[in-house]
Amino acid sequence: MTALDALPPSDGRPELVVLRAIKLGDLLVAVPALRALRRAFPDHRISLATTAWLAPVVALVPAVDVHLAQQGFDHPIGVPAGVTDVAVNLHGAGPESEDLVAALGARRTIHHGEGGPSWEDGPVNERERWVRLLRAYDIPADADDVAIDRPAEPPVVDGAAVVHVGAFHGARHWPVDRFAEVVRGLRERGHDVVLTGGAADVARAAAVADAAGLPPEAVLAGVLDLQPFAAVVAAARVVVTVDTGAAHLASAYGIPSVVLFGPAPPEAWGPPASGPHVVLTDASVRRGDVFSEEPDPAILAVHPVDVLAAVDGLGVVPAGSGAGASPDAAGARAAASVDQ
Repeated sequence: MTALDALPPSDGRPELVVLRAIKLGDLLVAVPALRALRRAFPDHRISLATTAWLAPVVALVPAVDVHLAQQGFDHPIGVPAGVTDVAVNLHGAGPESEDLVAALGARRTIHHGEGGPSWEDGPVNERERWVRLLRAYDIPADADDVAIDRPAEPPVVDGAAVVHVGAFHGARHWPVDRFAEVVRGLRERGHDVVLTGGAADVARAAAVADAAGLPPEAVLAGVLDLQPFAAVVAAARVVVTVDTGAAHLASAYGIPSVVLFGPAPPEAWGPPASGPHVVLTDASVRRGDVFSEEPDPAILAVHPVDVLAAVDGLGVVPAGSGAGASPDAAGARAAASVDQ
């Protein structure tokens, strides 16, 4: 799927336009709402206005028919006024997003505020926030309905332990030496380990590999586009990551994960409690500055022994051993692990 600047010619279906223009994790927490909209409006063409570089992952969201490139709020959504049947604001409740949605001139608008539910402040689970919005308009939705399609191309690595070392801001960075200790522990348990991250994380991943004794070919940071990255996560035995899009991909594919939280509250951004996921953080020391370049004390309170114990608790075993993680045991632990 290609991100388009403007709505393509009508295919005869009524138009439903959704605004959600942020990053990978933000897109993935909106998947339950998008899937609910697909069920509620099966005869509509659904267009998602979101960030252009997310196109490879938008293509994996079966609820979306058209991807409209929306780079922030400095330009209107690429849909002529008056052609939209239903407009949905899954972005926020501020004047910037509300004005963009209002400019569509839709016959029906689903949003917070006037005519809809009030915006909830505080640490509200983001998946739940958007399904609650739909429920207020009598649209059934399930916050745990997080699945997206797997990429058609096979993964470059199958059955690995994926350790994602990157994050957009330093507040979510976990020390290189701690990542290296986790990698060594995973390898001692028999796992093949690969390191992932974005283009800005190449040096960081190389440092982790060097400290852990991993070969250069195990460093996939800066190598994979979004779909190949999603394919590696979908085929992983376990994912160890800070609070990033990698964690949300693991949730979308039901892959056991250990997620380290720093400035952001896991109550808002954490994985589904029903899945094979463990969250590690210490809320009592959280500073909460998500844009800081210094690691948040909440993530520094997590140590390699905690991560490896969480992997063991999930029941994850190496590929080729003939067994997998125990979902029942994992799910039971996940909800209780938020403040470890």
